[in-house]
Amino acid sequence: MDMILKSINYWSMPGGLEGTLDVSAFLHAAKRHGYDAVELCIGESGAFGLDTDEAKCAAIVAEANSLGLTIPSTASGLYWARALGDSTESARTQAVEDLKKMLQISSWLGAKTHLTIPGAVEVFFLPEREIVDYAHVWKYATEGLKQVLPTAEAVGVRMGIENVWNKFLMSPIEMKTFLDQFNSPFIGSYLDVANILPFGYPEQWLRILGDKIVGIHFKDFRKAVGTIEGFVDLLEGDVNWPELMKAIEEIGYNGPVVGEMIPYYKHHPDVRLANTSRAMDAILGRN
Repeated sequence: MDMILKSINYWSMPGGLEGTLDVSAFLHAAKRHGYDAVELCIGESGAFGLDTDEAKCAAIVAEANSLGLTIPSTASGLYWARALGDSTESARTQAVEDLKKMLQISSWLGAKTHLTIPGAVEVFFLPEREIVDYAHVWKYATEGLKQVLPTAEAVGVRMGIENVWNKFLMSPIEMKTFLDQFNSPFIGSYLDVANILPFGYPEQWLRILGDKIVGIHFKDFRKAVGTIEGFVDLLEGDVNWPELMKAIEEIGYNGPVVGEMIPYYKHHPDVRLANTSRAMDAILGRN
């Protein structure tokens, strides 16, 4: 499976979630720990924000290339503040503009996929946030994605809809139905294998979604814990890695697989990057 790039997400290092982690430091850490690629995360502001211009992206790409790294995908956490399927028109309008901007930034990096969360019925880590009606989220997420689709096509970046704990698109059939309505290669599924475990099996999602899979996050999860505390190091949880890799091979997916390890270790967080790299080598058959 050597053709599949082993990538690491920016949030997997201290300062990543806060947007304070220097991009150059992140690239060097990824190289040091044997990754082939990185997934940069676009924040509101900070080290890599919405104000990022083409020149900055070119400098990042040049440095990545000098280290032998590529940047095939990007992500963002802005969707929790405002999303295409939100209850207010002002939030939805802003989310459309954000997404267009993030697709443009992604294209400047040479990335082919941008992780996209189109809305949420519930955000489990924001208990004060209102519960939004499922049908409302579906309607406005669909409308918003249709608005942004011409931009995605113009810049050549796919929107990968991620399965997250948002009480929306909870099964592979739901996800497929949602994606099918766009009939576009520029909207697909960004599969987080551990997020599925409380509700289903990632290998089944892979086989049902097939060529609609445009990105894969590698994490692991212990079902017996069942809460946010259940996320553990790769190979420590209940993901059936041999079956998952079999399904990846069956559907012909050859894009990157991205380690997204949140939260990082309290002490010596660099060790988690090393452990993740080693586990990914084993999973990908590189050992």
